[in-house]
Amino acid sequence: MPFANFKVPAGTLTAEQKELVVTRVTDLYAELYGDRARANTMVLVEEVADGGWGIGGEVLTLAKLQAG
Repeated sequence: MPFANFKVPAGTLTAEQKELVVTRVTDLYAELYGDRARANTMVLVEEVADGGWGIGGEVLTLAKLQAG
């Protein structure tokens, strides 16, 4: 079963954008593995709480990401 897991900062994607991620990733797996994979493809979009993740030893927040 193809599986994709996206972790995104909480509140940065609308419901429509999350649906688009699910749809496009499912389409991509079907393109790669054949349409038979479509029914078994699982796409999980997880929202990570603000400050709940980091890169290079630095805790990231939405404010830091938006500041660039």
